Amino acid sequence: MLNLTDIPRLARSAGRLTEITRVLAKYGLADALARLDNRFVRRWTRDTGLGRISSQSREVRIRLVLTELGTTFIKFGQVLSTRRDLIGPALSDELARLQSHVPGDPFEVTRATIETELGKPLEELFKTFDSEPLASASIGQVHKATLHNGRKVAVKVQHPDIHRRVADDLAILAELAALAEQYLSEFRVYRPVAVVAEFERVLLRELDFRRELRHLQLFRAAFANDPGVRFPEPYPDHSRARVLTMELFEGIPFSNPDAVRAVGGNFADLARRGARAFLDMIFRDGLFHADPHPGNVFFLPPTESRPDGAIGLLDVGMVGRIDDRLRERIDRGVSAVLTKDSATITELIVQVGDVPSQFDPAALEGEVAEQLAFYHGMPLEQFQLGTALNELTDAIRRYHVMLPAPIALLLRVLVMLEGTGRLLAPDFNLVELLEPYKKSSVLKKLSPKGALRRLIGTASDWDELVRAFPRQMRNLMRMLSRREIGVELSHRHLEPSVNRLVFGLMMSSLFVGSAMMWAAKAEPLVYGISLFGALGCFTSTMLGYRLFRAIQHSGRLEERDGEQ
Repeated sequence: MLNLTDIPRLARSAGRLTEITRVLAKYGLADALARLDNRFVRRWTRDTGLGRISSQSREVRIRLVLTELGTTFIKFGQVLSTRRDLIGPALSDELARLQSHVPGDPFEVTRATIETELGKPLEELFKTFDSEPLASASIGQVHKATLHNGRKVAVKVQHPDIHRRVADDLAILAELAALAEQYLSEFRVYRPVAVVAEFERVLLRELDFRRELRHLQLFRAAFANDPGVRFPEPYPDHSRARVLTMELFEGIPFSNPDAVRAVGGNFADLARRGARAFLDMIFRDGLFHADPHPGNVFFLPPTESRPDGAIGLLDVGMVGRIDDRLRERIDRGVSAVLTKDSATITELIVQVGDVPSQFDPAALEGEVAEQLAFYHGMPLEQFQLGTALNELTDAIRRYHVMLPAPIALLLRVLVMLEGTGRLLAPDFNLVELLEPYKKSSVLKKLSPKGALRRLIGTASDWDELVRAFPRQMRNLMRMLSRREIGVELSHRHLEPSVNRLVFGLMMSSLFVGSAMMWAAKAEPLVYGISLFGALGCFTSTMLGYRLFRAIQHSGRLEERDGEQ
């Protein structure tokens, strides 16, 4: 039975834990927590006076709980929404709706943060600065400002004391995950400890605005020659870990489609352009925006330089990265989905995923084949990649396979792309847009440049192996001399094989030696032939014939009574 003294970090955060437990009880989600230890939970859940909100689905109640618990838990839900392989499409779609709207900090608090981070008075940094924030979310708030050169900017300022609050909540989440993995068998297969560790890494990186600034620089460089896709220009001199200054986009978010249409936005064209931009990020650049919800995607009205308008992308704190090896597997996976190749899909899942000890690849392949059979012969324009990926993800979740974070992010982005595209234009088809990338992938593999890159990569691997070989051999010999390595042979029914091998070696030696005596005419001679040489050759020939018959008959050199 678990006692409070066993979890000192939770004890130090007892006030916050009380709030968490009361909110869980309010929404009818404290049943699993209560099973950890009745005495441990009852002191916080009794006399809450909060009724269960039973009219809502479990997915909705989970979203409401995370929203009410604030910053860390909202972010946890947003990160968890990317793990369709763990929580399933239904809960993932619900958590993707998580948005945080918190009251803005007083202007003097915001001013103090900016001046502390940038080391200058606010008036020296900006020509104008609006005291009222444009928006305020869980981590920070955004203010409109003007630089002294007249450029309009958006200044993202972190809420004060956010690091301490996040650290407390992360400690609680880590302890609860450890308890769930230890005491709740139904949660164990979802690897809560690993999920929380991944979330902690993602969130702590997102709290450093310098990472988002670097992402903006990389994306702007990648799309420098595409006037139809724009990322805000960051201003490093006016940015630090808790302050990010970037170009102000005066556009209309896709979450307001009527306003987009009113200023001349063509939804069919925007859907295709937006999808191409994300596919370029994935298959061309290996770095993609991992949170493309409609509030982060803007339509920038037409101008002389861009008569069709442009798509503006904001909030690049969360990104996915794909290296060459993972990109090759993704290319194979996309091709396998398009060609309905269940064996290749299952093979790739096993290669990239963390599979449980009792995993049955044949069963998963059968389920994948059954799912893909539904799409066999279906016209390309009717094939919905998002639906197929949702079904595949659901199968992966049921078999308790944990995918790497970049793959999970990629699946979510592809599903969101097709969903948003069809919302804007009912005839939108993501599969059609994937075809050129599939062909480009094949050409890259066949191109001399691609072959040279793979050769260089292989050469570096061999160079590393050769360099490490002497050191590894030295370590191996040292371990052998210290008797730190033991070799244990386990065999079954090897005696006949060993007997045949030894007998064959003896027979061969006898024949070779006798043949040499015969050739050298070793005495005594009979009619000019070496007597012992001839006898040895004859004897070895007879023994060889006997060995051949024994192997052909039973594999043994001698027959024993009662043996078949």
